[in-house]
Amino acid sequence: MGNTVAREDFEWVYTDQPHADRRKEILAKHPEIKALMKPDHNLIWVVVLMVLAQLTAFYLVKDLDWKWVVFWAYVFGSCISHSMTLAIHEISHNSAFGNSKAMWNRWFGIFANLPLGLPYSISFKRYHMDHHRYLGGDGIDVDIPTNFEGWFFCTRFRKFIWIVLQPFFYAIRPLCINPKPISRLEIINLLAQLSFDVVIYYLWGVKSTFYMLAGSVLGLGLHPISGHFIAEHYMFLKGHETYSYYGPLNLLTFNVGYHNEHHDFPNIPGKSLPLVKKIAAEYYDNLPQYNSWIKVLYDFVMDDTISPYSRMKRHLKGEVKQD
Repeated sequence: MGNTVAREDFEWVYTDQPHADRRKEILAKHPEIKALMKPDHNLIWVVVLMVLAQLTAFYLVKDLDWKWVVFWAYVFGSCISHSMTLAIHEISHNSAFGNSKAMWNRWFGIFANLPLGLPYSISFKRYHMDHHRYLGGDGIDVDIPTNFEGWFFCTRFRKFIWIVLQPFFYAIRPLCINPKPISRLEIINLLAQLSFDVVIYYLWGVKSTFYMLAGSVLGLGLHPISGHFIAEHYMFLKGHETYSYYGPLNLLTFNVGYHNEHHDFPNIPGKSLPLVKKIAAEYYDNLPQYNSWIKVLYDFVMDDTISPYSRMKRHLKGEVKQD
C-alpha cells in the first residue's frame, strides 16, 4: 500500500548544528534578547490549573458509558495530556523556577507528570538535554529514529501506523539507542506516579484510570498536536535541519512550534519566543516554516520521498558529556 520511499539511510552531515553560531550572531546584533533569559513564573500556575482540570475530568468520566469515556479521552484528555508533556518540556529547561532552583523544577516536573499516568518527566529531562547539545548525534540523540524504523516504515500505510505508535517508539527508542543507568529521581518519579495511579483507581475506578492513560497515548499518537514531532526536525527540504511552526496550536503547546528560536535560545521560555522572532526577524522570516501541523502529518504519510530516515545525522567529535 503506497510506494517504497527512495531514501535508504539518514542524511549524514559533517558540519556542526547551526544553532550555536546563529545564537552568537543574533546576540551580537540584538543583545536585548538577553533580557528574555529569565524564568516564566506564570508557567507554575498554568500547570497547577491543568492538573486540577484533569482531576476534575477524572471525576466526571467515572460513571459515563465507555463510548463517552473514549470520546472525551480523545477530544479533551489527549489535548491536556499532550499540552502537559510540553509543559514538562518547559520545566526541563528550568523555565518554572529558574536555573538557580534546578531541583525545584525537577520536583515540579514530577507533579506535572501525575495526570499523564505514566512516568516521563525525569527521563525526558535527561535525554532532552542531549538532544539540544548533540542534535542529530549518532547514538546520543534519541529523537532520531532507529535504523529499523527507517527501514520498515517505508510505505504510506506503514508511515501512518508509525505515527499512531509514536508514544511507543519514544518510550522504547532510548533503551535501544542510548540506555542510561536508572537515577534516584527516576525511581522517585516512578513511585510517585504509581501511587497516584493507584489512588485514582481506588477513588474513581477503571474508567477514570483508562481515561487518564488513553488520553496520554492518543494525544501523543494520531493527533493534530503530534504534528510537531514531525515538523521540528524531519527534512522536508534538503539542508534544513530545524523548522518552526507559527500556527494557532502554539497556544496549547507553550510555543514549541517556535522551534528554530527554541534551539537557538533554549534558556528562553516558550512565552517569550515570539518576541525573539520579532526582534531577530531577519534571521527567522526567511527560514522554511509551517502553518499547519495537520498538513505536516498528511504530507509525511503521502510524500513517498519522506520517511523516518528523513533526518540529519552526524558523527560526534570530541568529548561527549551526558546527563
